Amino acid sequence: MSRVRQVKTNFTAGEISRRLLGRKDLRAYDNGALTLRNVFIHPTGGITRRSGLAFVDTARGAGRLVAFEFNTEQTYLLAFSAGKIDVYRDDARVATVDAPWSEAQLRQIAWTQSADTLLVCHPDVPPRKLTRTGADAWTLSDWAYVAEDEAVRLPFYRFADSEVTLTPSGTTGAVTVTASAPVFDPLHEGTRIRIKGKQLVVTGVASATSAQATVKEELPNTTATVNWDEQAFSPRRGWPVSAAFHQDRLVIGGARDLPNRLWLSRSADLWNFDLGTGQDDEAIEFGLLSDQVNAIRAVFSGRHLQLFTSGAEYMVTGDPLTPRAIQLNRQTRIGSPIDRTIMPRDVDGATLFVSRNGKEIREFLYTDTEAAYQANDLALLARHIVQSPRDQDFDKRRRLLFVVMEDGSIGALTVYRAEQVTAWTRLATDGAVRSVAVVGDDVYVLVDRAGTWTVERFDDTLNTDSALVGSSGAAVSTWSGLGHLEGRRVAVLADGTVRGEATVVTGRITLESPAKEVEAGLTYTHVVEPLPANLLGQVADGDFVRLVEVGFKLEDTAALRVDLGRGLFDMPLHRLGPQPASGSPPPRVSGDRRMRALGWRRDNDKPLWRIEQDAPLPCTLLSVTMSLKVND
Repeated sequence: MSRVRQVKTNFTAGEISRRLLGRKDLRAYDNGALTLRNVFIHPTGGITRRSGLAFVDTARGAGRLVAFEFNTEQTYLLAFSAGKIDVYRDDARVATVDAPWSEAQLRQIAWTQSADTLLVCHPDVPPRKLTRTGADAWTLSDWAYVAEDEAVRLPFYRFADSEVTLTPSGTTGAVTVTASAPVFDPLHEGTRIRIKGKQLVVTGVASATSAQATVKEELPNTTATVNWDEQAFSPRRGWPVSAAFHQDRLVIGGARDLPNRLWLSRSADLWNFDLGTGQDDEAIEFGLLSDQVNAIRAVFSGRHLQLFTSGAEYMVTGDPLTPRAIQLNRQTRIGSPIDRTIMPRDVDGATLFVSRNGKEIREFLYTDTEAAYQANDLALLARHIVQSPRDQDFDKRRRLLFVVMEDGSIGALTVYRAEQVTAWTRLATDGAVRSVAVVGDDVYVLVDRAGTWTVERFDDTLNTDSALVGSSGAAVSTWSGLGHLEGRRVAVLADGTVRGEATVVTGRITLESPAKEVEAGLTYTHVVEPLPANLLGQVADGDFVRLVEVGFKLEDTAALRVDLGRGLFDMPLHRLGPQPASGSPPPRVSGDRRMRALGWRRDNDKPLWRIEQDAPLPCTLLSVTMSLKVND
């Protein structure tokens, strides 16, 4: 009989798939876990019961959360819902703006920000500009392109066949424009066309080959010509899909009827898309020509201008970008989702994006050795966690990428490339999370709790969800303000001690004994389950294994509930000596806590211990030491 001592020093591989149970030769096996639920993984290796969710406000319904950061001191949360945008500052709603997007359309909106302006795109809705006009004053307006005399410098494109001609009946004023083939549609009314470089506005459509128009720039003659085009964006042709700011230019990526086309404004003239004669500061336009139509899903300003399409990822180079110097190079062939827009996020110089198959989070990273981008799969070891993402954002303070899944859970990825840390865990709450946004150092989520929609914020001081805290100079028994949890059972911490649960009635709870400070919210359970002990080369099939002793290195922990093979029990955290008085807050302890275990096991493919705790108290686990006996 041999004795084995194992030390698990970190969890920097996170929760890994059961398909790796046979790969005990991997470093990820020693640093991973079988189950990690509702915990944050620190880049240093330890794990902590995740922060609770503070209740911010009742939301209007399904939608998207968007961060707006004017500067480090003035940050806002924008909650998009059907027909509305609610603006929050310091957890208070400060403004509401009417908006044109329906609930179904919100899944396809894309946005980009510059200073006090947020540009919002959707392929079926005219793009809008949300502008902060004061501390709490906001306006939503249409994009306004540069106007020079009667000409508007917006993008144009020739949609019709090259042999189709237009013939104007005059050179000024109101004219009739006749086409040699069907090209006009009633939706052309109000849009601009150019004939021989001069602009007209369509005022009416008589038929597919005839339209009335007002000349804005005098035409040179009335002869038929193939030299004509029309607005690239219009009710007839659709609207931009995505936008970004790069090298002092506004970049528009794709449109409904031009999905693989890219437009860059004039340098330092963001709303001027006049191509001019191709001078260095003039606008740029080109299409992505490849073996298939790669519809642009996002444009991103990183080390280079990056294009994320339905079938590939591209790098646009040029230092600076000019009509003569610009180059487009396809880098990888992964693709992005086409049924919804999930904004790429910058993490330490890499751009993280969701793959088209909805099962991968890819890291689009430039490598100097190859002078090209690679797209490594960050979910390779945790494929079971990443299932149909619908939103994502990165929290720089915690170094966590929050990925909202279609099932309402959150995949939390701890990323620290310098230390080769890529660790997944799954976060769940009593309800379904539908959107996430990181505003400064705060992480907000939009949650559907059985039809009650709420905006909530991760709060390190809380251990319950949808929680409210209150205080009173004198101890009281009745606490109100919980209308968003009407009829629900909530966990209660009163004066730092766990008071069990109470039912919310007419927005209130009543405690059995009064308290001065209270936290009330929904409970959640955190689970830590290691992989089966790595006894590669030490145990043969049929050998018995016994856990003799397990030691947990804790930090700032108030409760620890473990299962060592015979059911869950509360592990005593206090050493011999005076115990905490009954009813007083449990003290937080740090250091090693050990427990003996009994029982031989023949099944070596099951974990030897497990932590599962719903008590709303903090818990941080840094490392685990196991002493084993093997009956060989």
